[in-house]
Amino acid sequence: MSHGPRSGLTAVSSALLAMSRHLEVRDVLKTIVASARELLDAQYAALGVPDDHGGFAQFVVDGVSDEQWKAIGPLPRQHGILAAMLHEATPERLADVRKDPRFGGWPSAHPDMVDFLGLPIRDGDEVLGALFLANKLRPAEGPPHPPCPEPTGTCGFTQDDEELLGILAQHAAIALTNARLYERSRELTIAEERSRLAHELHDAVSQKLFSLRLTAQAATALVDRDPARAKGELHQVATLAAEAADELRAAVVELRPAALEEDGLVATLRTQIQVLDRAHAARVTFTGHGVKALPAAQEEAMLRVAQEALHNALRHSGAEHVEVALHRRDTGTVLRVTDDGSGFDPRTVRRAGRHLGLVSMRDRANGTGGRLTVRSAPGEGTTIEMEVPGG
Repeated sequence: MSHGPRSGLTAVSSALLAMSRHLEVRDVLKTIVASARELLDAQYAALGVPDDHGGFAQFVVDGVSDEQWKAIGPLPRQHGILAAMLHEATPERLADVRKDPRFGGWPSAHPDMVDFLGLPIRDGDEVLGALFLANKLRPAEGPPHPPCPEPTGTCGFTQDDEELLGILAQHAAIALTNARLYERSRELTIAEERSRLAHELHDAVSQKLFSLRLTAQAATALVDRDPARAKGELHQVATLAAEAADELRAAVVELRPAALEEDGLVATLRTQIQVLDRAHAARVTFTGHGVKALPAAQEEAMLRVAQEALHNALRHSGAEHVEVALHRRDTGTVLRVTDDGSGFDPRTVRRAGRHLGLVSMRDRANGTGGRLTVRSAPGEGTTIEMEVPGG
């Protein structure tokens, strides 16, 4: 068999090893698609994972630029040939996909595709996804490709290509199943850890609050007849309250958002802001440039500050537009949340600080070696900026 520049057992072995090297589902999908396109010398490759609503939960492409992909638009639906491979679970090899009666056209920005090869990725009876290749890159010189089964002409993809892609699809099913099991295992581990922390938090804080309540009741009973003892009891109330706060703070620190663990700060912020943009009348946007991974404590502090600032802007300021930006500056990383809302006078820091959570945000910034800057004025909106070293 000849399959272009990456033909032979070595190429197949490299592709299979690459697929088995990753544990994240998204990385496995990307590796499958890239391996298939390179191994079979195709111009385009894609892999669709179906959802339960007639669309695709994930759709990964190779050979299409990010700009092209954005211009194409929403993920495709399960229709035509895509649906046939997912529901009938049969291979499809076509000389010209555009002439197939099931072909329903493409968006205007979609690249033109002619010859087509697609196979389902199966785990037993379950179809995990469908792998597609298009536009076999024909050599400038050499013998013509053998005819396709269709009577319409010749086909870039051969029976050998189909068999090779079938082998790749079988191993892709194993790699994808392993990745799903790994992610599920990690989710269960996180859930179990959160449950454990919740129980510990409930027990520890409940005991402290119960003691606090009894001590406060004792102070109330003593305040008239024995003020000195009442004062001592009130000191104990303050101590117990501080201990309860410490217990709560320690538990919250341990409960680092799962999305940060899985996706990192940039992706987590982008996802949360997309949700807020859909849920609120105000326009909420995000930009992130050149930011590398930060220590866990810094990423969590930045996420919490962003969430607090967004809450203030969307709930209290009456803003029409809120912009969140994350970028590099000299030797640090800067988070900036800007709104065009009502603003306030930062000089009234005690009242505004408590109302808007500025004290908490400043504590988070200082606790990770960073600093918080607040710029605002009545009627001129608010900018909250947090800078930490690194990134």
